[in-house]
Amino acid sequence: MAPVVDETMLRELVPQVLSALIHRGADFATAEDAVQEALVEAVRHWPRQPPKDAKAWLISVAWKKFLDAVRSDAARRRREDIVHAEPAAIPAPATDDTLWLYMRCAHPALSPSSAVALTLRAVGGLTTGQIAQAYMVPERTMAQRITRAKRKLAGARFTEPGGVITVLKVLYLIFNEGYSGDVDLVVEAIRLMRQLAGLTHHPEAQGLLALMLLTTARRPARTAADGSLIPLPLQDRTLWDRSLISEGTAVLQRALSRDQLGEYQAQAAIAALHADAQTAQETDWIQILEWYDELVGLVSSPVARLNRAVARGHAESPGAGLAELDRLPDSLPRHSATAAYLHEMRGDLTEAARLYAQAATKASNLAERNHMLHQASRLNSRPS
Repeated sequence: MAPVVDETMLRELVPQVLSALIHRGADFATAEDAVQEALVEAVRHWPRQPPKDAKAWLISVAWKKFLDAVRSDAARRRREDIVHAEPAAIPAPATDDTLWLYMRCAHPALSPSSAVALTLRAVGGLTTGQIAQAYMVPERTMAQRITRAKRKLAGARFTEPGGVITVLKVLYLIFNEGYSGDVDLVVEAIRLMRQLAGLTHHPEAQGLLALMLLTTARRPARTAADGSLIPLPLQDRTLWDRSLISEGTAVLQRALSRDQLGEYQAQAAIAALHADAQTAQETDWIQILEWYDELVGLVSSPVARLNRAVARGHAESPGAGLAELDRLPDSLPRHSATAAYLHEMRGDLTEAARLYAQAATKASNLAERNHMLHQASRLNSRPS
């Protein structure tokens, strides 16, 4: 039986191969296309004839693809020096090259959606078809998005400070997309985040990795067999992945020891406190509220303040949580759902049912809508 191509290994090699081509003088856009073509060749040939050195094979094939593209291009004369100056030895890309690729794909000139798509292609090694399926758009649409992104990057320089923070925002967006299609974007985001965390000593990179691990640890308990959502207090905590919790907590502790607190570290600390509670009743809401105070001080995000209202409702009283919520615009996503939850905590069940039904009309997906309708129905059907 022919061996199966290790897709994870292929994806890990992508930034190294792309960096090698750029070292040789290739432009980013053409080099990235050449690497994708080399991946297709690898999937086609490796099961029958696996190479001794996978990276060297990919660099060799990708370089040939690049040269073919250059020779057939109308601007061939402008690139003749590259074509005729092929190096004898394959350069070993430095660690910084991969970090540079991350920063290039997350350039401020790109829209968030374009940055996500380009990162998944150039650093993640996913095909255009896989990315399109994950985002539930036609492949042609995704191809156009990636092409436009690469055109924008032509000649772009990276003198702006805070490049790593921009990269983290892109990976956070990928993580939050969850699962769709044949690519699990949660798993893919963690794989890329592990890679990035190994390239930079930025404490927020460690903080985001910790947040991803701690959040993913609860994933097996989040949905029932029928696909319906299970809220955190009702989850079966024996299903939580304790190995991911231990790893995430250790990564977080290393980040916090640097004494350079950022938003991802604060979010990870909140997730760690939830993960540490053996039951919902044992949750340390006072500490969680303190961490939300830190988070709001760092980002002043309306979503963070909304979550802080829930924490205050638990740590102090439902009324205090509702008072906090009243200071936020009711157009905020999940405002009605949060109000319903706090009213139910206070015993205002009729108002809670009304707000749950209202939240269902504003839900961003079917699972959330069904959950809100179920909550409303549960309260409306209670014995009088």
